[in-house]
Amino acid sequence: MLQSRLLSELDPIRHGFFTRTGGVSQGVYESLNGGVGSADAPDRVSENRARMADALGVTPDRFLTPYQIHSPDVVVAEQPWSSDNRPRADAMVTRVPGLAIGVSTADCGPLLFADAQARVVGAAHAGWRGALTGVIEATVTAMEKLGAERGRITAALGPCIRQANYEVGPEFVDRFLASNRDSERFFAPAARDGHTMFDLAGYIADRIGLAGIGHYEDIGLCTYAEPDRFYSFRRSTHRGEADYGRHINAIAISA
Repeated sequence: MLQSRLLSELDPIRHGFFTRTGGVSQGVYESLNGGVGSADAPDRVSENRARMADALGVTPDRFLTPYQIHSPDVVVAEQPWSSDNRPRADAMVTRVPGLAIGVSTADCGPLLFADAQARVVGAAHAGWRGALTGVIEATVTAMEKLGAERGRITAALGPCIRQANYEVGPEFVDRFLASNRDSERFFAPAARDGHTMFDLAGYIADRIGLAGIGHYEDIGLCTYAEPDRFYSFRRSTHRGEADYGRHINAIAISA
């Protein structure tokens, strides 16, 4: 797993941006696929998630991810849930020690948050739709309700698709410009006429800054560009593959 330098300095916080290596899945899912919504063999996904839970020092039943819907919705995690009754949301926050909360990604931006003093953590799935509609701000607000202060919060962005590999059409750009004309700076010309390249990481960083978060780190890695290391929905689509694996990105307060 990969770690943020800033989050690693916080006690008693444990976290990880898990890559695709170190698991038991095969084929397009090789090897550490954590996606319960994928068509991978459930027993292999369970074993992979158990390995990730162990890396964060929690039991598998306390390694939680939501049913993601590309929304700005946030839930407060207070106790374990089963894979059958996962809440529908794209971010989670908690102040319960020994409970790891995470989000799955395969190109979207995984964000982990912590206020170590308040002992409050958060995780957000910031794809373009979630970032545009406010999942970052909603996560910070939910953390504040648990006692965090945004000026003390440390946030880190893990591997996601980067601008060099994120080509979009004009209707995509129109959505952002309709929200804020200043968003034009996150788009660069593409080789294909009428298309542009979107800087998701830059857009996320801008929203983080506007939210008043005290400390921020982007580990700067691209999911599309490193097939041996990361899953990528877009790369799998371009290859005509039937499905794709999902990374888990999780954070916990040590018990």
